[in-house]
Amino acid sequence: MQSLSDRTILITGATDGLGRALAHRLAARGAHLVLHGRNPDKGRKLLAELEAATGNTNLTYELADFSSLREIEDLADRLLRYERLNVLVNNAGIGVELARQQSQDGYELTFQVDYLASYILGCRLLPLLTRSTPARIINVSSAGQSPLDFDDIMLTRSWDGVQAYCQAKLAQIMLTIDLAQVLEGSDVTVNALHPASYMPTKIVTHLFTPQDTIEDGAKNVEHLVTAPELDRTTGRYFNRTRLAQPSAQALNASARARLRALSEQLTGIPFPVAVGKGAQS
Repeated sequence: MQSLSDRTILITGATDGLGRALAHRLAARGAHLVLHGRNPDKGRKLLAELEAATGNTNLTYELADFSSLREIEDLADRLLRYERLNVLVNNAGIGVELARQQSQDGYELTFQVDYLASYILGCRLLPLLTRSTPARIINVSSAGQSPLDFDDIMLTRSWDGVQAYCQAKLAQIMLTIDLAQVLEGSDVTVNALHPASYMPTKIVTHLFTPQDTIEDGAKNVEHLVTAPELDRTTGRYFNRTRLAQPSAQALNASARARLRALSEQLTGIPFPVAVGKGAQS
């Protein structure tokens, strides 16, 4: 198996579930891992666990609570001081919640954690990624996708946990397509995937019967991170390791433009307009 000792890979949401399993797989291949979480105790335990299991000491933990836009931006500021970043895996997320929650910024929590965090990191880290080419952004999305209701994006009139989750995951795919377009020719690729169905993680088992294993999902994300045949594949959605079509709204340029404008408004971070090394965040 190919060594990844020359790669620096950021995994958000790395202390549990899919992120933790992916960290084990990539640490075993020698990657320099930057592991994000929101619990310092879990972070320390994860670093010790990975080192003991793989012998890899090239591991870093970064703390940030994605319910705060300020903490996401602070994380991006710290990451921009890194020498290189070859892969960004936007994995952090929450699942189908039983009650509506608000972020520290007053936004519907699922939309912020599952989508706005990916938007901020994807936009802010482009200068670092383009300096580190070849580079990849992997957005861990879902086969569960619902159209965004732009008149009630925060679901204040009619909240539903399934809708909250599925619209945030479709928004990730829309972001994937748009970032790939502005990065065309830059040697930075952007793809999204549904890693597996109903893995036995803490965001699934309270509502659904598990179908696939966490290792199934981790292998599928690892494929998008490392597969050489995907060097030039960008702006695509994968169902596990197979190319697939996302829900129709993701392919609607007007809807994506509306989402970009909304994302800029909610975060204060402009969507990049330049390509490659000239991209601005």
